[in-house]
Amino acid sequence: MTTDANAPWLIVGLGNPGPEYAMNRHNVGFMVADLLAERIGGRFKRAGKAQAQVVEGRIGPPGTGSRRVVLTKPMSFMNLSGGPVNALRDFYKVPLSNVLAVHDELDIDYGVLRLKLGGGDNGHNGLKSMTKAMSAEYHRVRFGIGRPPGRMQVADFVLKDFSSAERKELDYFVDRAADAVEALVLEGLERAQTTYNS
Repeated sequence: MTTDANAPWLIVGLGNPGPEYAMNRHNVGFMVADLLAERIGGRFKRAGKAQAQVVEGRIGPPGTGSRRVVLTKPMSFMNLSGGPVNALRDFYKVPLSNVLAVHDELDIDYGVLRLKLGGGDNGHNGLKSMTKAMSAEYHRVRFGIGRPPGRMQVADFVLKDFSSAERKELDYFVDRAADAVEALVLEGLERAQTTYNS
């Protein structure tokens, strides 16, 4: 799939709004989006009529090597993320192939990354909503959070904060996920997968 070199990328950090969710496993997409905003020197602002916050900027080396990006955090709660994302995609004229969702993934060990294009939602309500709003052919950076221990329900697990042991490495893993997003946008999926899907 080719991407239009001049079209912006819409990078979607998935999570839930509000301080009570800020450190939840389910909010790792927000954490990565916040770090990317910091890197490009931007601050999230309310996006007009869309129920989302956005930062516009460029990533990559100055000049022709950089790419225009719109970072967004949907403010609609996870299971309604698709509406705001699709509204922003229309507004910024972003082809579906330039949409990238950053999200938590239960079936991957904690801190492990997997980059892919398209595919199922694996029960993830944010992805389910995005796919319903615009089809499944967008990029994903999947951030492993592992499976819940014992008999804990999945919903309880994802809406709990990272454990103190996990938090020791969380900054490093979020940093690596932000690197993976930049690599995917600047170098393409295959090269980024070679580096980060190991």
